[in-house]
Amino acid sequence: MAATGIAGILFDKDGTLLDYVKSWVPVNYELARIAAKGDNDLARTLLYAGGMDPDTGHVAPDSLLAAGNTVEIASGMVAAGAPFTVEELTTLFDGLFACSADYAVPVTDLAAFFAGLHAKGYRLGVASSDNERSIRETAKRFGFDNYLHYVAGYDSGYGVKPEPGMVLGFCAATGLMPEQVAVVGDNNHDMHMGRRAGVGMTVAVLTGTGSRQSLADASDHCLADITELEAALTA
Repeated sequence: MAATGIAGILFDKDGTLLDYVKSWVPVNYELARIAAKGDNDLARTLLYAGGMDPDTGHVAPDSLLAAGNTVEIASGMVAAGAPFTVEELTTLFDGLFACSADYAVPVTDLAAFFAGLHAKGYRLGVASSDNERSIRETAKRFGFDNYLHYVAGYDSGYGVKPEPGMVLGFCAATGLMPEQVAVVGDNNHDMHMGRRAGVGMTVAVLTGTGSRQSLADASDHCLADITELEAALTA
């Protein structure tokens, strides 16, 4: 697909800007420990329910832990036996995720990466299934907060992935039409969100939980990581 006319880029956060395995597998273990109240057997059960192998740390593409928002993950954990209400676990998980920015591992120098795109005139945003506070903490920590025109989490009022609301919110904030926007993410929730909104390009990256095979149908490009994005945008 030709990239002419792309003026805005909406990024997923985890697995896209941040290396999923290095940043989130340790958080998932802690999430399960919290949800199981320290019961190791239950924690293993909860990880399996979320799509993660507790022994290898592998997270299945498009599983609950790969693509779910906080409420969805909490609901899944409760359904699998976590001794909390969904509301209680959501609050605990949101707190854990907000702190996780301190331990996140970026895919590249994000300040320089966003500065380069900003200098070329692109409108930039982040849309994540994480909470908005976590996104802003991550952007501040890695020095790209001043380059963002838009931030949306599952709790920002634009709906949740794979619904199109976060993309349409980005368009409203930037004055762009959907066909002028590229959505960049690591799982099919991102790709389907973009397709439902009618974006000009969907770009998958392999720094998360998706594979070339799992992402092929819904992406226009599948890249090793975001450092290959500019070449795809100008192809």
